[in-house]
Amino acid sequence: MFTYTYVDFKPGKMQILLELNFRQRNSTRVIILILGLLAFVLFKNSTKGCLFLGATLALMLRNPKYVYAFGKTIARDLKAGYRFIRLNIFIMFMERKQRTLARIFQERVKKHPKKPCFIMGDRCLSFQWVENYTNKVGAYFKARGLQRGDCVALIMETRPEFVCLWLGLSKIGVVTALINSHLRRDTLQHSIKVAKANAIIVGTELSDALAEVYDDEEVRDLPIFQFSDEEQRENDQFRLLKGAIDLSNALRLQPIEDLTANIAECKPRDKLLYVYTSGTTGLPKAAVINNLRYLFMSSGVYYMLALRTDDVIYNSLPLYHTAGGIIGVGNALIHGCTIVMRKKFSASNFWKDCIKYECTAAQYIGELCRYLLSTTPRPEDTQHQLRLMYGNGLRPQIWSQFVSRFNIPQIGEVYGSTEGNSNLANITSQVGAIGFIPLFGRYFYPLQIIKYDEDTGEPIRNANGFCQRCAPGETGLMVGKVNSKRATTAFNGYADREASEKKLLHNVFSAGDVYFNSGDMLVSDILGYFYFKDRTGDTFRWRGENVATLEVEANITNVVGLQDCVAYGVDIPYVEGKAGMAAIVDPDRRVDMQHLSAGVRGSLPAFARPLFIRLVSDIPRTGTFKLKKRELVRDSFDIHRVKDPIYYLNKDGIYRLLTEQQYEDLLNGKAGL
Repeated sequence: MFTYTYVDFKPGKMQILLELNFRQRNSTRVIILILGLLAFVLFKNSTKGCLFLGATLALMLRNPKYVYAFGKTIARDLKAGYRFIRLNIFIMFMERKQRTLARIFQERVKKHPKKPCFIMGDRCLSFQWVENYTNKVGAYFKARGLQRGDCVALIMETRPEFVCLWLGLSKIGVVTALINSHLRRDTLQHSIKVAKANAIIVGTELSDALAEVYDDEEVRDLPIFQFSDEEQRENDQFRLLKGAIDLSNALRLQPIEDLTANIAECKPRDKLLYVYTSGTTGLPKAAVINNLRYLFMSSGVYYMLALRTDDVIYNSLPLYHTAGGIIGVGNALIHGCTIVMRKKFSASNFWKDCIKYECTAAQYIGELCRYLLSTTPRPEDTQHQLRLMYGNGLRPQIWSQFVSRFNIPQIGEVYGSTEGNSNLANITSQVGAIGFIPLFGRYFYPLQIIKYDEDTGEPIRNANGFCQRCAPGETGLMVGKVNSKRATTAFNGYADREASEKKLLHNVFSAGDVYFNSGDMLVSDILGYFYFKDRTGDTFRWRGENVATLEVEANITNVVGLQDCVAYGVDIPYVEGKAGMAAIVDPDRRVDMQHLSAGVRGSLPAFARPLFIRLVSDIPRTGTFKLKKRELVRDSFDIHRVKDPIYYLNKDGIYRLLTEQQYEDLLNGKAGL
């Protein structure tokens, strides 16, 4: 058994190995002595050899921790090293051959044209079907005047055509901005404008959302192409937006054209997509995903987790996110896997779908796993053929229970961000770990954990002005070294250059070096495993989405007309992520909760609406006049500790005073969250 030092991760405890127990320490020393005796036999005739051996044994016996760690991880590190080398060779080869995603997909189609590429419901679309459809898309928009470097905003719910549309546009060098289908009004309008879109493709199911922002002068001049499926077109209520072009009908009439010449003009470092991520600006930022970045993100999962070309991968995640839209469908486009899609995740149908479509792998996010565990046990829980589930955010508190109940042979927990270059993978199913760095590469690998100031979130620098690495067991800020020449460490940033620069740290370990600031707090153990602790800055994660606190604050301030409001995330036992909470300065208690409830519903997507509202008399500030959140976060929604009134967002969408019964239900996991 390991001896663990406990590091608190609320709610519950995270266990990481920091020191050896008596048995481990002494058994390691015995092994060192045995190996030393064998080495002595070989070097006994060499005086220098014996002296060197003696000095080495003395060092190893004095501190056997590193010898123990080396012995425990050597097989893991060799396996990871082999896979990582294969990944890098593949990426280098694709870049040298000037392969874009569209070109790689063409080659996949030639190998197995009749193989299923995308499956959704009763639809089974072959690689050749996708190739033909995407050629139609590219040819149609080329005829409409779109050129290499232009941008199209895509607003659509999950369906195979979502991928086909942006892949077809990429064949003529057009960038697609993948808009979150939950965005409304100001946030939706901002997302379209920040991408500098030249046109908009909208699914009929989201046409009303687009209509709400179409009066904006920067949006209303853009051509709109409305896509509708057969079911929508047969509906009596079906209608086109004013001035919109019927894209479905246009593509039906469009002849298939060979776009090989257009594809050849595109380069691996050309922009492919904009994928939106929340950040410190308070509104979604358009992260740049070029062909090479897409290739690395998808192939990183494929090689490091040993996926296979014949895998059938179940993907019930949104296609506008990195998880579903890149490391999900990317394994079909690049490596020939089959992807099974579902419009929306369903806990009751998850295992039924995996069985029906004979899936061999499935994707998850942490919230998804908790929802599956909350269902009533059924026979189909273990009747699937999955050998791997991969994703991010599986909490250590439910990890073992999840694996045991659903009989999952391997969990592949991955770590990374849409725009960042800090990537890790847990290929050994180590409970709770988001990945690891081989021990021999701890100081050379481009990812490091550095010390930071808990109050400001800024790195702590030494007397020479450089940052300091954290020791195992010490929580710090994850940073990744930027090298634009390599796909594995490049930082492509955002559409907004100023926002890109804010994510970079300069002169970290030496003069002139540049590192990407992940904004995540991690901790490592002596075996090189990394564990996620928290997020710094102005975002937190809830319901699988990044919530920007500044956006929440701005909307609440607009609704209630007060000067100061601060938003933050708080932990709720048994629930993934952090629930939103907002503290409003209201010493006279004049806030109309009915009005606030209506305003929040109208201005924020469901995942960004604060679950709790606290009315305070004042909020302390820092010396630079920033509102302090630490004490508010520490107080959380504890009605026994906090004397201020705390309101709770009820299921009917109205904020009411948090009752004792609701508080107890929240603490005991009975609140239905």
